[in-house]
Amino acid sequence: MKVTHTETTFTMTGRYWSGTYPISELPKWLSFYQRLRADFPKSGTAYDECIEELEQLTQQLRTGNTAS
Repeated sequence: MKVTHTETTFTMTGRYWSGTYPISELPKWLSFYQRLRADFPKSGTAYDECIEELEQLTQQLRTGNTAS
């Protein structure tokens, strides 16, 4: 999983898929993946990389570090 961003959007790129969303939807997607991990514990660490990347982007945006 890789997350990149521009001033207005972020893109999540997985092995076989990618999606681009408005920055304003970042909290929604982070919450979505956190819920998946909690609701499907048998998935193990499947969602950890997504969550980690989205948390890092959230932190970057909070601190004003907009490097992608």
